Amino acid sequence: MAKRSEVGLVYLSGLVQGLALVTFPAASSIFTSPHPQGYGFSRAQYGTMFVPQVVLAILASSLAPTLARRWQLKRVLLLGLGSNLVSMTLLASSNFLLSSTSLAYGILLFATAALGLGFGTTVMACNTYAEKFFPDRADSAVLALNALLGTGTALAPLFVAVFVGLGAWWLLPLVVGVALLVLLLFSASTSLQVAADGSAKSATGFMRGLPRRFWLYTAAVLLYGIAETLNGNWSELYLTQQRGVSTPWASFALTAFWGMVTIGRVLAAVISSKVPVRRIYLGLPALLVAAFLVVSQVGTAIGGVLAFGFAGLACSAFLPLSISFGGKEFPRLTAVVSGELIAFYQVGYGIAAFGTGSLLDATGVHLSTIYAGASLVAGAMIVLAFLVVTSPHGWKPGASHPRE
Repeated sequence: MAKRSEVGLVYLSGLVQGLALVTFPAASSIFTSPHPQGYGFSRAQYGTMFVPQVVLAILASSLAPTLARRWQLKRVLLLGLGSNLVSMTLLASSNFLLSSTSLAYGILLFATAALGLGFGTTVMACNTYAEKFFPDRADSAVLALNALLGTGTALAPLFVAVFVGLGAWWLLPLVVGVALLVLLLFSASTSLQVAADGSAKSATGFMRGLPRRFWLYTAAVLLYGIAETLNGNWSELYLTQQRGVSTPWASFALTAFWGMVTIGRVLAAVISSKVPVRRIYLGLPALLVAAFLVVSQVGTAIGGVLAFGFAGLACSAFLPLSISFGGKEFPRLTAVVSGELIAFYQVGYGIAAFGTGSLLDATGVHLSTIYAGASLVAGAMIVLAFLVVTSPHGWKPGASHPRE
């Protein structure tokens, strides 16, 4: 049985990871603002800034199960927290290098790389801990963890708006860094022992030795990564640059998105005892189709807040349910499933983060058009979600002992 302190550390790590993850997108207006207020990056430069994050997150999350078996899961968590700390330190320090755009950009590339390493290892470790701590309530445990991660992502843009008003946005990564340091020290002094995956040796490499049905999950979370990132990374620039919304209101819209992601995960955990989780899983991408169409037509500040809040609700529980479903369908590969799915989520993140910026600068297409087109991505998610919940082995999401 896990101690309360151990459970608390894991779940707090999820909360702080959410803050760290969205610190960069929340400061998008700072990165693209001209000197002396900001860094003066183009939209393509802003998108490219996330490439190291994606590459390192994919490598980290796919290799983390192997590292967990060789090092123990606790060391993987410590590696993640330490990498996040390095990222926040570099991000805060880059503010003092605005006189040299190229140097600041180089520092930020190292910062996003460290964040990718931290995210890939921390989220994989925390999801695995949640499932191991509460094996009989894995769906709710993973949803609760990801709700806290979502809470962190919702708070980040609010904090940025406050610190920008104070003329010191860099205080956010500084505060997050202090929190990470505290978590790192406490985690190092706690046992955090869980049973290892019994058959992890059969799937130690990225995209090797995994059941065929697992690739349905990977395709679903990859498309989800695209959908979430379009909302999470590009909403502020869309509202400020195309729709003429003020920066504070654009920050509120981003907060609404992540806030509703969190609320949706909590609601899913609450109603899962009465509503079959497979229905929730199928319903979310259907809502996302409508959300993208609504976002593409938004024209006011209030409308932006409501539209992106709706998109957040539509995204909410899809990723954590994918992880918990996969963990239940392949119970002897819990850490492997979590790590590989986070890796594919990051592939989708990279497509949307880097691809959108390059597309905008190369073709001049409007973000509203991209949002409208993203409804097709959500439509494909519906098909994949249906295939996930209709297992040929007779297993249904929510079952305690699925076949592998």
